[in-house]
Amino acid sequence: MTGYGQATARIGEVTILVEAKTLNSKFLDLSLRLPKVFLEKELEVRAIITEKLDRGKVSVSVEHVKATSQEVQQLYNEHMFIAHYAELKKLADRVMAPYDNLFEMALRSPDVQQSMEREALDPGLYENFSVVLKEALGHCDTFRRVEGATLMEKFKTYIRSIDTGLKNVEKLDPQRIEKIRTRIKKGITDFFGEQGFDTNRLEQEIIFYIERLDIHEERVRLKTHLDYFLIVMDEPQSNGKKLAFIAQEIGREINTIGSKANDAEMQKEVVTMKEELEKIKEQLNNVL
Repeated sequence: MTGYGQATARIGEVTILVEAKTLNSKFLDLSLRLPKVFLEKELEVRAIITEKLDRGKVSVSVEHVKATSQEVQQLYNEHMFIAHYAELKKLADRVMAPYDNLFEMALRSPDVQQSMEREALDPGLYENFSVVLKEALGHCDTFRRVEGATLMEKFKTYIRSIDTGLKNVEKLDPQRIEKIRTRIKKGITDFFGEQGFDTNRLEQEIIFYIERLDIHEERVRLKTHLDYFLIVMDEPQSNGKKLAFIAQEIGREINTIGSKANDAEMQKEVVTMKEELEKIKEQLNNVL
């Protein structure tokens, strides 16, 4: 599910900002960006995140800003810089080369730039950070739950629409059978005349033909699948794959009804049910 959550806290002279984003994914794919001060706690931070967000493409970014910090975050070895610069200048003089880039070259020389050592992590700061992190994750999870609830209502609407189409098919079925029977009899009568065929044999053939077009079993199975889809959707655990399988079975029954229909009005209902099923399949991509 798509989700977004953000939380900020001011702790003394430090401001902590946590931002969590999620996209749909079958598995947990976590990308975590921590400031240096919290790096030693990375495993614990990951455990907190995975406990709250168990799947999805998750991106968590943490910013740690000191309100009054004007410190230089990079140190330079002055003696090494002067030594490298002098050597480079000496080489330039020997080949009559300009001094234009000597400063940058000396600055990038080995052992000139030195990072400041990471400051020790204050346990109180980490504890407060954990609270902010959980708050951001909670906002993100709430976002996903709201989206999930909206999607759930959409699924129910689509299932109800297919169920309505099925009810219309059930109403049309007796009329369809009678129309087929009448059409066959009329065709035979027009071709052979009133006395040119065996009436009993004709009735047997009509019954056999109509049995091949019978959709009672498909109607029952389709209704069962629709009800089961709603039941599975209300279960607490993640059932995206199971819902996709049920949708596949729903499609199979709708297609069979369509192939057996042999009736224009019933085909219209079948087309409508297929349209609603395609909407279900499209939205299921967000929960697989």
